[in-house]
Amino acid sequence: MSDRLTGATRMTSYAVLETTPTSLPVLRPMNNKNNTAHWPPLLIEEYFAGRTTAWGLFRDRFGVVRRQFNVSIDGTWDDETLTLVEDFVYDDGEKERRIWTIEKIGDGTYSGRADGVIGAASGRAHANTLNWRYRFALNVGTRTWHVTFDDWLFLQSDGVLINRADVTKFGFRLGEVVLVFVKQAADLSTAGDGAEAMETIVNPSGQGGGVSCL
Repeated sequence: MSDRLTGATRMTSYAVLETTPTSLPVLRPMNNKNNTAHWPPLLIEEYFAGRTTAWGLFRDRFGVVRRQFNVSIDGTWDDETLTLVEDFVYDDGEKERRIWTIEKIGDGTYSGRADGVIGAASGRAHANTLNWRYRFALNVGTRTWHVTFDDWLFLQSDGVLINRADVTKFGFRLGEVVLVFVKQAADLSTAGDGAEAMETIVNPSGQGGGVSCL
């Protein structure tokens, strides 16, 4: 659910890269076949209800970190629609708000919309994993690129949620977005002590802004 590349711009497994004759990496799809029932089930309508904080970065296809950010997310679930209000703060001081409306359309399947998303995003959950895919109209300078985000989110046993998104255009890899989500104070009782430990690792200063540790 991360879609920012401007300024240069969802850990258990990784996509495997192939190299074309032109040395541009092409992605094989990630899969979650090895995720079994002993992992906590990921229900995004439950996980994102309330306040969640995340820290993330964008790396280009050469491995260079181009941008870092933190985001505060306020989520509400009315038994039909999950609404996520996401407030981003980037390392260059830019701020942005994005609002997602996500509907649960079946057992483990979701559909979502937000500004900039072309059509609808689609999601499928299995065990502790959610695969979230969408096309996005990304402003790059004076141009607009239509890129594809392929997010994989993995819920850990301590309540930390790890998100890795591959960003591609015409099938070629532009880079990746990596995010770590942590529930906020009132929700940490269900996330376990590991959530507090992860917050200390990724945000040692204890301040919301200026995060650059991921």
